[in-house]
Amino acid sequence: MKINLLLVTTFLSIIIYANIDEMHGIVGLTKKDGGIGCLCHDLNPTDSVIVWIEGPDSVLINSTVQFKLFMTGGPAVAGGFNIASYFGEVDSSDSLTKVLFGELTHSSPNLFINDTVTWYFSYSAPDSILTDTIYSVANSVNLDSIPTDLDQWNFGENFVITVFDNPVFVQDKNLNPENFVLYQNYPNPFNPTTKIKFTIPSVTLNGVEGSLVKLKVYDALGNEVATLVDGLKSAGEYEIEFLANWLTSGIYFYKLIAGSFSETKKMLLMK
Repeated sequence: MKINLLLVTTFLSIIIYANIDEMHGIVGLTKKDGGIGCLCHDLNPTDSVIVWIEGPDSVLINSTVQFKLFMTGGPAVAGGFNIASYFGEVDSSDSLTKVLFGELTHSSPNLFINDTVTWYFSYSAPDSILTDTIYSVANSVNLDSIPTDLDQWNFGENFVITVFDNPVFVQDKNLNPENFVLYQNYPNPFNPTTKIKFTIPSVTLNGVEGSLVKLKVYDALGNEVATLVDGLKSAGEYEIEFLANWLTSGIYFYKLIAGSFSETKKMLLMK
């Protein structure tokens, strides 16, 4: 019996690259890496398995936002996945996922609830204005611990992200406020954009004029959903527009941290 050496070599290289049992995660299988897919389960994707990503399609540079990966179809007992990004970084949001070789995968098979399995993950945008892509592939298994063609998989549609620069505007560069101030956002409630204003006094630390400023947005559970400012800012009054088109209606909090100053305010998104 003749053996296709190219196929065997490819299969072995995948297992070595993943460096882990597929029950506990595997990477290098998305279309970013040539569209190899889940060879250990079946050679071909299955159209009845549907994989998709939900999250914002526009992301501020240097910000981190949350996404969800969904899969339905196949044996629908449990599922595994592999996610990769071309420019940005994907990271775990809980113990169900982990990073291997710069890509994201499952820590162990995740069980379906009704007819769908879901994973949460975060995406950190690069520091440049560009168009990025998140690639995904996921497999639906019967959880018998035997990778055969009884299990089914498919690629997700490439998720394209526009990474944009939403600059912080100084209203008056000659303004020299005496104190840190975080103002209430306006409008509030808002849908889907609002403006957040704050002032920075003149501060010199170790011979450098300015304050290291962080402005972040959190959901009602305390999960970070956006980083609006993260850097050194000179004295002045600043205003930034927050675009929340990917978030659901509800209460959110924005927090300003600058040196020893810290203040949090509440805002309401109503769609």
